[in-house]
Amino acid sequence: MARKKNFGVEDLWKIERLGAPSLSPDGAQAVCSLTRYSMEDNKSSSSLWLLSTLGGKPRALTQAGGLDSKDGQPLWSPRGDQIAFVAKREQEGAKDEEAQLYVIAPDGGEARRVAKVATGVLAFKWFPDGKRIAFLSWVWPKLKGEKAQAKQHKAFKERKETAYVTSEAVYRHWDHNLPMDRVVHLHVVDVASGKVTDLFEGKDLELTRGGPDALTFDIAPDGKRIAFAHDPAAEKRLDNRYALSEIEVRTGKVKLLAQHAEWDMQTPRYHPEGTHVAFTASHQAIKHTMPSQLAVVERSSGDWGVLSATWDHEVSAPLKWEDDGQAILFGAEQRGRKHLWRFDLPDRRAEIVFEGGNLNSFDKAAGTTVVVSDSVQYPGRALALLPGEKPLRIESFNDELLGGFEFSRHEEVIIKGAQDDEVQMWLVYPPGFDPKKKYPVMHLIHGGPHTAFGDSWHYRWNHQVFAAEGYVVACVNYHGSSSFGYAFLDSITQRWGELELQDVEAGTDWLLKKPWVDKKRIFATGGSYGGYMVAWMNGHVAPGRYQAYVCHAGCFDWVGMFADDAYDWHAKELGAWYWNDIAKVHSQSPHAHAANMSTPTLVIHGAMDYRVPDAQGLAYYNTLKAMRVKSRLVWFPDENHWILKPRNSKLWYGEFFDWLKNNDPTLNKAATKARSVKN
Repeated sequence: MARKKNFGVEDLWKIERLGAPSLSPDGAQAVCSLTRYSMEDNKSSSSLWLLSTLGGKPRALTQAGGLDSKDGQPLWSPRGDQIAFVAKREQEGAKDEEAQLYVIAPDGGEARRVAKVATGVLAFKWFPDGKRIAFLSWVWPKLKGEKAQAKQHKAFKERKETAYVTSEAVYRHWDHNLPMDRVVHLHVVDVASGKVTDLFEGKDLELTRGGPDALTFDIAPDGKRIAFAHDPAAEKRLDNRYALSEIEVRTGKVKLLAQHAEWDMQTPRYHPEGTHVAFTASHQAIKHTMPSQLAVVERSSGDWGVLSATWDHEVSAPLKWEDDGQAILFGAEQRGRKHLWRFDLPDRRAEIVFEGGNLNSFDKAAGTTVVVSDSVQYPGRALALLPGEKPLRIESFNDELLGGFEFSRHEEVIIKGAQDDEVQMWLVYPPGFDPKKKYPVMHLIHGGPHTAFGDSWHYRWNHQVFAAEGYVVACVNYHGSSSFGYAFLDSITQRWGELELQDVEAGTDWLLKKPWVDKKRIFATGGSYGGYMVAWMNGHVAPGRYQAYVCHAGCFDWVGMFADDAYDWHAKELGAWYWNDIAKVHSQSPHAHAANMSTPTLVIHGAMDYRVPDAQGLAYYNTLKAMRVKSRLVWFPDENHWILKPRNSKLWYGEFFDWLKNNDPTLNKAATKARSVKN
């Protein structure tokens, strides 16, 4: 029997990645996008695949037309005769400049562009009759008609000026400027004729500017109305509280469904009979960290209420009503895992329908549920949940590739952290781990801060790749992490760095007591908020405890961070605006403690990062250089908060491991000894 290999970066990028499933109306088949990457060409392509919910060999529905070709967001028609998707293609001699809507028959054939929308299609949903589709697009709000939009779009693309000019409070998101002078409108297109209607035309309405998607609206079962979440304030701001309204498709009449000055309302979903609308609600007036809870509004009266108020979990959209209208399906985290839950409305009780790992996505039709879920042990897999049967794997895309590798085992341990609270720490051991040997330890400190590391597959910070290099990988879900209840999540507010550091240090103390840990080879790494924590540690932890740090996209200076795309949240998280209480802000800012920094640090940043602008990484690196602290900079001109290109990812991992090895006293001692013997 051939010996299994260790898993590496090249192998990571050979994995075929499954998108969210959409079920046929009879529940017999699911359609998913499948994305493949080429390390050689540094590009990706996505195509659509059909999966039988009874198992069997998947069938390709579309063929990617070369690298960088992407067919995505597939949705099955309610009539079952067509599948719609979003893509950029060339058809009838016309190449799409913006993503467009296409439809294709489930048995294959040529996909057809539904309409030529000059401003492009962001996301969409089918009407229940299967004859129309509602979609989102960035438009110039004062213009009327598709021809006017197309003319302005052409003129804007051909303009000679390059400046971005705005008076808006929200003008950037993640890695791009929002389309200048444009807002997101809800449209309807007739699938047969291609006729497009802008439902918001002439109205002072728009959908969210921050990553608008199909969760922001829903279509009533009779197709007569569309419910949507929107910001009712005159000035749009990131931290404004959204309301729910609905618009009559035929008349354009708008009705307010639910609004409360203290609550943020999102992700509407109609009851099967159209009498109620479920949504997620967060009581922002209490605190900005309040979780999204399950709520329902009665359409006729406007009465609404939170159903999951006593359930200490955060509800994640999409919401999916059961056919009888007595329960709602959704995803929610629990102690570092994410499950599919069923919330019973009469009893107000939640039960797990499918246990993660990490639930990525799901759909349900005709009594059949399909989920895509992953784990530290495997990337996303599609499974069918049939009534009364065990979950059935319905694809095997990566089995042959991954079958040749020895994957590391993982486990969770509980340590005593800050405030004597129990804190979860995940450990991933090197392949072939032998407790009689000594191993270096690598802390992976997660971002957020209100997220969690758990039993999940991660492409950018892959536990298996790290462990295969011989490290025991430690992931502490410090105070502030999600999935451990609201009090735990909110505990760090206005005192960032304090409790989290105690938790990471408690994890290190726990590890140092283990006979298999090499006490002289402890490293700490992290990205985003984890990068902030690494910089914070450099100014607060005694030199020598950690041999080296890796800071990816980390915050260094909270005043300088005001250049980010989420500046409205700063005072809520830190407890003050910098102009009102600079001491309060500096007390939580790594740069204010730079005089104590001496541990070797690798700083990594992307120029297109608008969440933590790259000036943060450059300032940290420059500070270390000015202080003569050993440091190295990796700066990507074409990456955002995440490193997404295959070649850049390979370099990222390579620089990461080289830095740790170059600052590993055991390896350096061995190398010095080898050189002396050679000489």
